[in-house]
Amino acid sequence: MPAATAVQGQTIRKRAIPVCLGMCLLLLSMVGASPVLAHDTEAGRAGAEEPVGTLGTVGSDTMAGLMLRWGEHLAREHPGMRLQLKASGSASAPPALTAGTTLLGPMSRPMTDDERVAFERRHGYPVESLVVARDALVVVVHRHNPLASLSLAELDAIFSETRRCGGEAGLRRWSSLLDGTLQGLIAPHGRNAVSGTHELFRREALCNGAFRPQVREHPGSAAVVSAVSADPRAIGYAGLNHLTPGVKTLALRDAQGVEHRPQPEAVRRGDYPFSRDLRLYVNRPPGESLPAVERAFIDLVLSPAGQAVAEELGFVALPREELNRQRRQLGLEALPAVQP
Repeated sequence: MPAATAVQGQTIRKRAIPVCLGMCLLLLSMVGASPVLAHDTEAGRAGAEEPVGTLGTVGSDTMAGLMLRWGEHLAREHPGMRLQLKASGSASAPPALTAGTTLLGPMSRPMTDDERVAFERRHGYPVESLVVARDALVVVVHRHNPLASLSLAELDAIFSETRRCGGEAGLRRWSSLLDGTLQGLIAPHGRNAVSGTHELFRREALCNGAFRPQVREHPGSAAVVSAVSADPRAIGYAGLNHLTPGVKTLALRDAQGVEHRPQPEAVRRGDYPFSRDLRLYVNRPPGESLPAVERAFIDLVLSPAGQAVAEELGFVALPREELNRQRRQLGLEALPAVQP
């Protein structure tokens, strides 16, 4: 039976992965791994150097489980590799990439202009950005809460003290939304400030405003969902892949009153308001190939098998044409055409 390890508020299933919890450093040993698992492409194989060594990444805790699962798959292909993952939040990726302590930085939000400029000033070339899966932020309430949807102005009025999205007054009590069917104060929950999830919600749901001090911050989306499931008066936001039976997702109403739900196709197209790309930032000098270890990892990520892992964990896979576009960008062989 696989062991379970809690990392930054998430429960991750894995096979015999040594963990250093004190430093949030996860080490995936590739020694003694099970037989090779093909991932529908021979890209980069012919005449390529067999990757051996440690693959280090620093960044998003939202993507920690995904990165580890990709590492498990890679273990079956390349027993001489191991993955070292520091999942301390998206904000930790740009400084690590800029300092040169990692070549790969997973992030659940785009880099800011300042972060990009700092990298380019240090290295003399721009950081490379890859989209590795799609995700969405969802607003959740307790499963017995009768509320079905919120407008952006109402959501902003619950979580912010600035109300830049158009709310006339702050919403502090459930009676303001439910005509007395639920009493008491609204208890808002969210992510901590180093999280890309926190920044995306602040930008999109608060119209670049400021959070209320009363919003209770958590180190991971799983912790947010757990807190909301335990309190009938709670509301929170979390990543799409962290939903449990203890909460329900609220639809988001646009200015015309149309309700939008985070269905996979809506997230893939970007039609759901809080859709987002999950990104892998790469330190690769222009015209140069990636080292063998990083190349093998990205070869897997941008393959059908890698995208199947993303779907298994509740994320939304990328279309084949987007995978091939990014593979060409990196000099990887195109995926074979799907047979009719």
